[in-house]
Amino acid sequence: MKLYGFSRSSAAFRVRIALNLKGISWEHVNISLPDGDQFHNEYKKLNPQGRVPTLIDGDRILYQSMAILEYLDETHPDPAFLPSEPKTRARVRGLADIIACDIHPLNNLAVLKFLEHEVGADPHLVNVAWYQHWIHEGFNALESHLANDSETGTFAHGDNPGLVDICIVPQVFNAQRYECDLSFYPRLMGIFAECMKLDAFDLAQPSKQPE
Repeated sequence: MKLYGFSRSSAAFRVRIALNLKGISWEHVNISLPDGDQFHNEYKKLNPQGRVPTLIDGDRILYQSMAILEYLDETHPDPAFLPSEPKTRARVRGLADIIACDIHPLNNLAVLKFLEHEVGADPHLVNVAWYQHWIHEGFNALESHLANDSETGTFAHGDNPGLVDICIVPQVFNAQRYECDLSFYPRLMGIFAECMKLDAFDLAQPSKQPE
């Protein structure tokens, strides 16, 4: 497989973790978001939205990280990212979507740049007030769910890493980069620490990418 991504993209980070957990060999293609590589015509032929990641599997072009994660889980079922029982699958998807649907889209690089350059928002307010507000909104909910649900184990669901953990780790990295105070989230940060003990997560982190 060939993964087009950027080291600090949390969406691409998710897919790197997933590929590593599944034991799938993959080739890295760097798409530098700060340099605007995502808008080059050659790349937009693969992904007309001009976003990362894009995953190439044979003749199939895959996009949107959450869809890619479920594709990988369906085509390489061991180890499973989702539990088999519908109610618990819904729990896992719900927790993952707090990050993928609520936190991440509001703090995406494209949104931050739009706020600063098109809306004229003060860069300090964008990078501190805006970014940290949405981190805390989502992490407050996650912490409550994780701390008060008996289905939480060593990881977000049970004692094996899965879909939620794949989403948690990149979002925590981003929160740390923007200097968010994460001391309010002991259960969440405990799960993060357990994840980072595993090579699949550790080797996917931004500082360990080729670029």
